[in-house]
Amino acid sequence: MNGDLPNLSVTFLNHKLPTPLVLASGIWGTTVSLLERAAVDGCGAVTAKSCGPEPRHGHVNPSCIDWGGGLLNAIGLANPGVEEEIGLLRDAKAQLQLRNVAVIASIFAGTAAEFGDVARRVADAQPDFIEVNISCPNVEDSFGEPFAANADSAAAVTGYVKEAVAGQAIPVIVKLAPNVPSVGRIAQAVVHAGADALCAINTMPGLVLDPFSGQPVLANRSGGISGPALKPIALKVVYDARKACPHTPIIGTGGVSNGQDAVEMLMAGATLVGVGSAIYHRGQDAISLIHAELQQWMAGQNVARIADLHDRAHTEPHYAASPSTPPAPSAA
Repeated sequence: MNGDLPNLSVTFLNHKLPTPLVLASGIWGTTVSLLERAAVDGCGAVTAKSCGPEPRHGHVNPSCIDWGGGLLNAIGLANPGVEEEIGLLRDAKAQLQLRNVAVIASIFAGTAAEFGDVARRVADAQPDFIEVNISCPNVEDSFGEPFAANADSAAAVTGYVKEAVAGQAIPVIVKLAPNVPSVGRIAQAVVHAGADALCAINTMPGLVLDPFSGQPVLANRSGGISGPALKPIALKVVYDARKACPHTPIIGTGGVSNGQDAVEMLMAGATLVGVGSAIYHRGQDAISLIHAELQQWMAGQNVARIADLHDRAHTEPHYAASPSTPPAPSAA
């Protein structure tokens, strides 16, 4: 590379972003100052905290713990509601577009039609993208099954959201859950319904007990696992989603703690790489550290562009002959 630093810029849904790193939803909320800090530290896009149709207080504490292999959280989708979120997103967009950093709004709702309503309202803020969190329970389902668990439900939500923002031409990203029988089938269903991109993955359900009382530690009892323990699961889901939808961009999120983790996510099939719990584990400089480590890794491996890392896990391996194979006899 003749001493030049690697080029971290990447194109995502016709947006040229300065880096492939994305602030994941829910980590730093939607305050403009924190979203701007993520941009300054090296994110090419930032995701606001998920908002719903009405304000929610979320679950009571304890709602998040460090269990040793990562975090377990049950925040309960606490948010100020879509009306207040619109103002926050507008302010963030005004600041971050000066840096060519994209703003991703994140939405949730209780019914497929309600997702469309929230999307229509949040589109007034003109975010660059809308991420659809389909891991929340479907309240129309008698068992409260998450939309993400069923291909038909996931596709229905996607259809309502796409229809709601059709006039605004805002691309839609659907966030997939890991705990499903076939993530490839659900990915194909939402893409067929109009999803422009995928985000993989949301947290994985888990439970941590207090060994002395035998009771769950979180007030909500169970929660979502994030952090290092989630990375192999996230890589597998991203890999499977890329195979199922080879032409659909993916934001790979889950357990990315350092620059090499980001490299692996890109190789598995991600176009962009989400960073979340690393901010807890490595502190507020986590994004800048991962940005520097990614660039250093690429320079050390003589990789000039992010595009050169994409989908390497999907190429055929070239294995050398086994050293135990005896050489062919030479001619006498």
